[in-house]
Amino acid sequence: MVYSTHYSSPLGSIMLASDGDNLVGLWLEGQKYFAATVAKEITERPDLPVFAATQHWLDRYFTGQRPAISDVPLAPEGGAFRKAVWDILCKIPYGEVTTYGEIAKKMAAQMNKVNMSAQAVGGAVGHNPISIIIPCHRVVGANGSLTGYAGGIDKKVKLLELEGVEMSEFVRPSKGTAL
Repeated sequence: MVYSTHYSSPLGSIMLASDGDNLVGLWLEGQKYFAATVAKEITERPDLPVFAATQHWLDRYFTGQRPAISDVPLAPEGGAFRKAVWDILCKIPYGEVTTYGEIAKKMAAQMNKVNMSAQAVGGAVGHNPISIIIPCHRVVGANGSLTGYAGGIDKKVKLLELEGVEMSEFVRPSKGTAL
């Protein structure tokens, strides 16, 4: 069984999903791949302790604090490759960004490969089921493009600005995915 509740954020409504003990999903309303990793029936149940912990985390985050990812028990659903990419995302410091290419280099090293496709990494980043807490918004294109955020570029910009990222070096894509 998967349980859900909603959180009202400065970015709009956010749906939280849990297996009863851990957070398995956090999606912005209208996000690409919304609840895609939840194959089970979802039952509204706002009284779970994990939801209280997540809402407290989000309250702190949206007021400019830096809550630790470890403050919320996370259990994102996905294959080994995606989970490895999401682990790398969790290591991107607050207020900093990295590129899909840099993550691809780290994945190649972990997998004992010469190289790794940045596009494969982009697919894993885009399918992150726990947005914001697993900070996929901190990943940009090598050319400074803000492409690739399943929640939408405007929300990605707001999250990066909230974290104090200097935005003048980045460009909004005119076409592509997740605009």
